[in-house]
Parts: sequence; structure tokens; C-alpha cells
Amino acid sequence: MTTRSVFFVSDGTGITAETFGNAVLAQFEIKPRHIRLPFTDTVDKAHQAVRQINHTAEIEGRRPIVFTTLANMDVLEVIETGCKGMLLDMFGTFVRPLEIELAMKSNHRIGRFSDVSKSKEYNDRIAAIDFSLQHDDGQSNRDLQGADVILVGVSRSGKTPTSLYLAMQHGLKAANYPLIPEDFERLQLPPALLPHRKKIFGLTILPERLSEIRNERRPNSRYASLENCRHEVSEAEAMMRRAGIRWLSTTTKSIEEIATTILQELQPQRLTY
Repeated sequence: MTTRSVFFVSDGTGITAETFGNAVLAQFEIKPRHIRLPFTDTVDKAHQAVRQINHTAEIEGRRPIVFTTLANMDVLEVIETGCKGMLLDMFGTFVRPLEIELAMKSNHRIGRFSDVSKSKEYNDRIAAIDFSLQHDDGQSNRDLQGADVILVGVSRSGKTPTSLYLAMQHGLKAANYPLIPEDFERLQLPPALLPHRKKIFGLTILPERLSEIRNERRPNSRYASLENCRHEVSEAEAMMRRAGIRWLSTTTKSIEEIATTILQELQPQRLTY
């Protein structure tokens, strides 16, 4: 697999540049060597970045790939005129054409929030993360009416990481509940969840994969045995069918894919990006 140096240059944290860049690079069979240059917010720092990029180009004998999100035009000009890498300016590619199309100037904000303390979106996300942590693994039944999503499934089927992803990326209050033997014996969902059926989404997983995951946590236990995993998964799936709950298998899916499917199915009203 080809190795290639990739620079992410930003006058903020660089998260936007890196997220976008990685999504594009994932389309190619290469092994990127990431070099992050955040907070490049002065002309002097821009010259330092140019020297580092050009030095890499000389040593490796080929152009580094350079993703930038630079709102300061003076800083960007230094990169554009001096950089010997393949420059992919996200603002130039997307923001400036939109300025023409919309007949207005963009805010040219550095980073996602110009002042996070005054950002309702930021505060909503913090509240969502706090809610999801308080309602992780069935810890609390309080304020479930405030939940946007309630995930159910057997232990270690991916509920916690999905809940936190929904909170951090989309500002959703996501609770999650484990389905346990007592629920299977009652042949119904945990009583606290029954009034909120429309918000519930189920996660399942292949028993073989579940056994592998559980063995990493509790080796050679009944909890992790393939026989027990098969029983729990079978009972959980039967329960979700009876309850009419939408569900999917997490076995081969990324957290992003799981979350996207949940959003499409439940379509929560309070959704941010």
C-alpha cells in the first residue's frame, strides 16, 4: 500500500480539515502519514508551515497532499504561493462559489463556533452528552420522556458508543438499556421503556462476534460463552419482533453507519449537524 504524507493546515483546531480529508482519502488504497498543523493563524506560522511542507516534498521526492481550512486570506496567500504540495483549499473550493451563488459573504469563522460560551448548539450538545452518560446501560429511568432515542440490545452489542456518538455528533439525548435474562423471562421490554416505544431502536449482533467481544472482558465465563450468547441474541431478537421495534445488526457496521440508520428510521425532531 502506498504511503503518502498528508498535511492538515488550519487556523483553528483542524478537525474540519482532517474529517473531510480523511473521508476523501478513504476512497484510495493509500496509507496516509498525517501531519497536523492547527492554529496556523499568522503569516509567520504560515511561512513555517510552508517550510515544513516543502522540506517533506524534498525528502520524499513527491508532493505532499495539503488540506486547508484557512479563513485568513493573508495566511492562505502564503500557503498558496509558497507551498510545493498538492493544495486542496476547502474554503476556496466550497465557500467562495457559495458566496457567489448566494450573493452574500460568508462569516469566515475560525473553527466551528466563534464563541462557544454563547453557542446554543454547543450547550445543547453538552447537555445531550451529559444525558447520555446518566442514562447509559440503564443507570437511570428519570426523564426518559426527554430522550430523543432509546437504544436496547444485549450487553456489548454497541449501545454505549452509538449513544455517545449520537449525542456528540448530532446533539441527541440518547439513553440505552441492556436486555437481560429477567426481561426474557417476562417476555417483554423493561417496564420503564414501554411508554416510550416510538423512540426505541434495537441493536443486535452475531453470537460468534458477541462471544469474542465478551471474552475480551470476561474470558472463559458463562457470560461470554457462545451458547449463552446465542441464547441471549435469540431471545432479544424475538422480543424486539414481538414489540414491533425496528432493529439492525451491528456486526459488520461502523458506529457512523449504525447512527445514520437510526436517524433515518426514527427521524428525531431535534437534530443538529
